[in-house]
Amino acid sequence: MSFLIRVIINALALAAAVWIVPGLQIHAVGDGAASTAIAYLVVAVIFGLVNALVRPIVKFFSLPITCLTLGLFTIVINALMLLLTSWLTSFTPIELYIESFWWDAIAGTIIIAIVSAVLGLFVKSDRD
Repeated sequence: MSFLIRVIINALALAAAVWIVPGLQIHAVGDGAASTAIAYLVVAVIFGLVNALVRPIVKFFSLPITCLTLGLFTIVINALMLLLTSWLTSFTPIELYIESFWWDAIAGTIIIAIVSAVLGLFVKSDRD
């Protein structure tokens, strides 16, 4: 149940980022609300897998530069994970499109982090 809630939170955060940042787009297979919702959920699952599998390795190897920038490089790491998600979804019928790295991916990452943090406050964690 916790996994499903996290995927829904990620999908809502992605939807907010796509709505706010003009350079982020998700291309769904069909028309209608159901296909759009499924597209956001699929991209959220891929984004969650990238964050669970690749992000810890990248964070470990970028630890010196993260310490040097007092943690600000974490935003760049998260934007790279969003860019990797975009590349992985290019092989599926549902695609996350990012126009540029510096403005769109960085802004999208910040919005996703804020929305995920705010929505995470309302969800009871299994770790409590």
